[in-house]
Amino acid sequence: MPLSFLGRGQSATIAKVRGKGDLHHHLENLGFVEGAEVSVVSEMGGNLIVEIKGSQVALNKQVATRIITQ
Repeated sequence: MPLSFLGRGQSATIAKVRGKGDLHHHLENLGFVEGAEVSVVSEMGGNLIVEIKGSQVALNKQVATRIITQ
């Protein structure tokens, strides 16, 4: 299920980050790698603030749909 489907307070494990190139590399550098735990801190209009590896990261809806969780 895409990260964008999670609601505030929900957590999941990252299964895959779809896509290639600069965006994929940037997300990996932020900690969005397979097996990482991610939790949704805030959600507004599909845009998310998530916590991953002790840091909070803001993601727009388009980016959040590329991150597949389980």
